[in-house]
Amino acid sequence: MSDLMSTEIAARIQDLYGAPLADLEARAQDRPPGMLSALLAMHHDLAYAEQSITLHRDRLARLVGSERLIGGHEVSHVLDCARRLAEAVAVRDVQAKAASAVLQSLGRVPAPEPPPAPVPTVPALPAAASPARSR
Repeated sequence: MSDLMSTEIAARIQDLYGAPLADLEARAQDRPPGMLSALLAMHHDLAYAEQSITLHRDRLARLVGSERLIGGHEVSHVLDCARRLAEAVAVRDVQAKAASAVLQSLGRVPAPEPPPAPVPTVPALPAAASPARSR
């Protein structure tokens, strides 16, 4: 999964609900919890995990930089950072998979088509009296 899954998920949520994410977040605050709130929470957790990945990846790169000597003290920091990076990646993958599955199961419901215009009814004409037969 790409590092910017949150951007893709945000676009799919916006497409599904037909409004920008900021408007959807405001709308969700005014309503009881539902699917929109759940999707927005998944998106938030996904975005947070992606930020965490970037932070820990950059920190790890600094800790093991080619010019740096790694001693006993630094090893514990490297291990801690690698563990946090692995956790962030796992959270990102789980959140992305869950949000994608939920979004895939939902679909924008097309607006109902207006009922067909009523066909004007022509009042029935009285049956013509048949001419009397002469005997």
